[in-house]
Order: sequence, then C-alpha cells, then structure tokens
Amino acid sequence: MAPQHQFCHQYQISGRRALVYSATKGGRGCLDSFVGKGTRFASHPRELGQSRHGGNGSRGSGSRSTRALQFPASDMKLFAAGVSHKTAPVELREHLAVDQAELANRARALKSCGELDEIVLLSTCNRVEIYGITQRSNGDIKSLFQSLSSEARELDPYIYLYENMDAARHLFRVTAGLDSMMLGETEITGQIKTAYEISRAAGVTGRVLNRSFQKAFQATKEIRTRTGIGRGAVSIKTAAVELVEKLLQNELATKSVMVIGAGQIAESCVRLLASKGVSSILVSNRSFDRAFDVAIRCGGEAVCFGDCQFAMRDVDVVITATRSPGSLLTRGDAENLMRERRHRRLLLIDLSVPRNIESAVGGLENVSLYNIDALEAMARQGVRNREQELAACHRIIDAHITALVEKLNLEAERKATPGGSAGITESDRKQTAAVTPARRIAQLQDTTLIT
Repeated sequence: MAPQHQFCHQYQISGRRALVYSATKGGRGCLDSFVGKGTRFASHPRELGQSRHGGNGSRGSGSRSTRALQFPASDMKLFAAGVSHKTAPVELREHLAVDQAELANRARALKSCGELDEIVLLSTCNRVEIYGITQRSNGDIKSLFQSLSSEARELDPYIYLYENMDAARHLFRVTAGLDSMMLGETEITGQIKTAYEISRAAGVTGRVLNRSFQKAFQATKEIRTRTGIGRGAVSIKTAAVELVEKLLQNELATKSVMVIGAGQIAESCVRLLASKGVSSILVSNRSFDRAFDVAIRCGGEAVCFGDCQFAMRDVDVVITATRSPGSLLTRGDAENLMRERRHRRLLLIDLSVPRNIESAVGGLENVSLYNIDALEAMARQGVRNREQELAACHRIIDAHITALVEKLNLEAERKATPGGSAGITESDRKQTAAVTPARRIAQLQDTTLIT
C-alpha cells in the first residue's frame, strides 16, 4: 500500500503546527417544604443503587461525629439542590444548562426571586446545581429551577435537595469528584472553582458559602494528596494512554504515536497523549478534513488515510478507534510492515468494534497487540482501586466539615455577643477586597485559599 513518492505540506495556524502527509496518488411555595421540614430526595438515585449521601454505590459518608454537629442558628439554612447525570437525562440537563457568561446574571436573578441570602450557581455537562443560604421560610426550590427553563416542565421528580450538614457533605463530595460519572475525575474541581469565583465576584456569596467552598477546596486538595482516588485508568481511553506510558517506560517525549480515527475516543486519546508530552502524534481518518481538524486542535500531524501503513514504519505506537467494518491491518500487512521496520518493536492498541487489527497480528515477533477487552479490564480494575479509597476520602471530608461547622458556630457566637464582631475578620476583608475574577480564579487553581 505504500506509495512510491511522498511529500508533505506544513500549515501554521494559531500557533499550532500541522503536517499533512500526502501521496502523488491519492408560583412560589414554601422553602420549609424542602428544607425546614426535612430533606426531600429524588427517587432516581435510590433506584440506581445510590446511597443517600453518596454516589457510585458507596455507603453514606456521614460519621457519628459529624452527625452530632449542627449548623449555627436555625434561621440560617445551607442547601444544595440540583439535577445530575444520576437523576436526569441529558436532554433535561441541556435544557437547564446555563452558559458560563450568563452565570453571574442568572445567579443574581435566582438570589432575588428565591429570597436567598447567598448563592452559587453551577452548570456543567453532567449537573446543574444551586447552593444557597436562606433565612426565610418562603420560596420554592422547584420554581428556582423552573426559572432556568425556557418552557414549563415537570422537574420535581428529577431534583435532589440537601440541607445543612448533608448539603455541605454533598458539596465536598462533588468538588472532590466522588459524585462524578467517572469516580475521582478532576475536571469538576476546576469547574466548581470557576463557578464559585463568578458568584463571589458578582457579590452574591457571603460568609457561609465562602467558608464552605473554601473548605471544600482544601478537603479536595488533601484527598488528592493523601489518597489514590485520582490514580489509575477508569476509562478505555485513559487505560490506553496509561498502557502506552507503562510499556514505553515513561519515555513518551522521544516517541511517536499514530491514532487512526477522529471520533470522540480517538480525539480524547490524542489530547491525552499531547498532555503527556508525546513528541510526535499522527492523526489519520477516512475523512481527511476530520483528521486535519483534530490535528490542528491538538498540535498533531494529519496523515492521509491511504498513507497510514507507509507512516507506520516510523512510529512506536498505533492506536485504532474507528467504525470501519473491516480490518485495517491484516497479518500479511503487518509482516510486510515489520520487515520495513527491520523488526523494531511496535505497540498496537485496537479500541475499535469491530476490531481494526486482525488478532493474528499479535503473534508476530516484536509486536504487542491489545484489544478493547484488555483495556476494559484495566479500566474496571482502576474503578475498583478507586472505590477502595472512598472510606479514606469520607474521613477527610468529615474532618473538614467538622472544622467548617465549628468555625461557623464560633463566628455566629461572636456575632451574637454584644460588642462582638460580625463574624468577618479584618483578614477576611483584606483578602477579599479588590481581587479581580481572573486573579481569583488563578489563585483557586493553585489552591491558594482563604482560611
């Protein structure tokens, strides 16, 4: 299949290099009904085997010590309400989603119409949540979510709601990635930091939410440092990249990888490989435009589909993730390829169904072949390993919740004492004054927190 002659074009777009190989041929109710009279929970999580306080089938994370604690004063109620991938289909989550540019305005509107003292509005692809503080009994959480919808919908069955201790625990779990679709993922932490800073900069947060979110970030940092909740592959694409990293003995900076395919899995692999510092990434697809787009976005090199086997002569790894109904690499093709490579070691990872690489190829000398079943087994083991870390994560969360409640209670006592402080120290004022949103987000990304 190798062409007799080859040349390449180089494009420079937005600071990213892409090389292209080609051949010469080729209504308001009462908030007490949700918070003051006890927490209501959507039925869906329980049906899915979720615990009352946890996701991923874990037991409730509240310990006796934190259960005995109480938030200060009955007139101050912290709540967390929302819909997520566990309770609502993607169509509904999309309908309620709020663009990041609109978060501040929507948070202000929700704070006003819901008669809330403080609010943080979070919107991601997997959840839309409202964290709030209220001193009033009137208001209706359902109507708050209805205001996010452009049309009347039945939302009550999909909404979960927690108050006070349970709300704090939910916030901590979500921030640490313990309630995510992929247990222990880290992207949600950055999303929550951004949502919190937007609300703080908009002036809709206060002492309680500031303390709560900052403690959640501190707890997450400790969880990442002291547990293995974020280690190991828990998806096929991360398992593939982890396997490459392991078999190449962490020498990715000197290696070349070809990814055949331009779908979601293939593009995710390219991004992960680029983040790991792979020196050269080739991207090929039947649709050259799709391959070129992925290469441009990720800084790779687009290869014409007909030139794949020619380009394989110089790479160390080939990852296939296409929907092709037939084999892209047969044993005969592989034998010829290895002769051209002078039998230099080649790692093949086939993530496709049907398989793109014939199983017989794995029997060739210096060829290592892994298919999707092997990668799924690695991902399942990664999930089990992370689940074993949940108890340690919950202990860290409980400790931080205890510290949070004790601090809030102490500040409430000072506020109630004649001549006492209003619960906000001079240090608080200095640290929160005149800080731009961009700078604050950068501070939070570095986990530089107000204590």
